Amino acid sequence: MADVYDCSDEDQRAAGLTAAAAALSRGELVLLPTDTVYGVAADAFTPEAVGRLLTAKNRGRNMPVPVLVGEASTVAGLVTAFPADAHALAEAFWPGGLTLVLEHTPTLSWDLGEAEGTVAVRLPDDDLARDLLRRTGPLAVSSANRSGRPAATSAQQAEYQLGEHAAVVLDGGPRESSGASTIVDCTGPVPRVLRVGAVDVDRLRAVVPGITD
Repeated sequence: MADVYDCSDEDQRAAGLTAAAAALSRGELVLLPTDTVYGVAADAFTPEAVGRLLTAKNRGRNMPVPVLVGEASTVAGLVTAFPADAHALAEAFWPGGLTLVLEHTPTLSWDLGEAEGTVAVRLPDDDLARDLLRRTGPLAVSSANRSGRPAATSAQQAEYQLGEHAAVVLDGGPRESSGASTIVDCTGPVPRVLRVGAVDVDRLRAVVPGITD
């Protein structure tokens, strides 16, 4: 049974962040709000924890887990290069609903699934999520729902779907949008839109005119 913290209360928020960070360090899962939907988080550098996340969601390794960071500067330590176009997109839309696919540093001790040497990384526009990420470092985070079911827009929905697999639930109130982030592959010579979500293609092209979809 997960411990639930009402993060609208400052004392519970502080206690919840401490409990969540401790749980993640033990390889356990945490349910938390993001700026899009509720997510299920695991320590990105603990393969067993990422495996638990995939199992909880009934999701295969062929769908690698994205990584959330608390600061844009963290990305430099995770990737082999941060191309100019990717940097421009991050400057324009981070924090926010844009995920960038980049080539990750090969020496990193993580296993996010069959990612073929890449990582999908995002800086969320949510104070609670970022406060946790600043404590823990990068987290593997996927939407808090079982595969094929609707994304959770409240802590209650997230707990209903995945609560039995989590140690801590951070209740940050309902999320207004059930929309996913936009994903852009920046590993090739020209950025390519893999999924349109919170940021539409016209806004992307205003920053990087040559982007393809």
